[in-house]
Amino acid sequence: MRDWPGTSASIDAAAVSRLIIQVAAEEIMPRYAKLAAGDVREKGPGDLVTVADEAAEHRLTPALIALLPGSVVVGEEAAAADPSVIDRLDGGDPVWVIDPVDGTANFAAAKGDFGVMVSLIQGGRTLAAWIYDPRHEHMATAELGGGAWLDGVRMQVSTPPADPAELSGPLLGGSFGDLVVARRVQQRRDRVRARKSLRCAAAEYVCLADGKMDFALFSKLMPWDHAAGVLMHGEAGGYSAYLDGQHYQPARLDAPALMLAPDEASWHQLYERLVAL
Repeated sequence: MRDWPGTSASIDAAAVSRLIIQVAAEEIMPRYAKLAAGDVREKGPGDLVTVADEAAEHRLTPALIALLPGSVVVGEEAAAADPSVIDRLDGGDPVWVIDPVDGTANFAAAKGDFGVMVSLIQGGRTLAAWIYDPRHEHMATAELGGGAWLDGVRMQVSTPPADPAELSGPLLGGSFGDLVVARRVQQRRDRVRARKSLRCAAAEYVCLADGKMDFALFSKLMPWDHAAGVLMHGEAGGYSAYLDGQHYQPARLDAPALMLAPDEASWHQLYERLVAL
């Protein structure tokens, strides 16, 4: 059982992991590569949801609350139905943030990465995180001050290359509000080793925390896509900040793009190469 000073949160992290694994086995994987036409729909242009997303969130929501009485939930699908759900992040209660199937387009196509992302937040701090890959049965976890772990092995971000041009990672996944900066970044892609996005933040965050990619620049910043991953990356030794220099806040929805790097020095090198005038 883990407690954090200044919060009312106290959790059994292993119990959360077991719950996520069970829900994925019973609600997500039986539907993988077996979705009928009516099992997939658009919540918005290009934004898919499947019956697996909805079933997994429906199972996780009451079960997580039961593990931490007095907590509340911000689920991606609940927030799609009622955007005011996100306001729970500003309250004083511990908040579970759920992305029941991250990488839904990949899942719906039965091609590429997808995962379950859960985080626990209170008072603007992300306290714990879980990212589960149900296809390969890999569980990544992190606790504030307790490190980041993949299947029980501690994760560590990459060692930055001597030449910043060799930094490797995906650029600008999702929409990007500042078109001027977006164009600038795209015009400078050859200044780094830009990689194709996996279209799955869950997979990309584990790659970042486990040293398999150096950086990422994300522009779609909903809390269920990033709260778990930012904590995991930081606990693995990484550095992250918005392009305005401020550090990540789960409830901040109007922020500019978020950039993650192995350390603060490489973050600034990336900023100079990709963003700065």
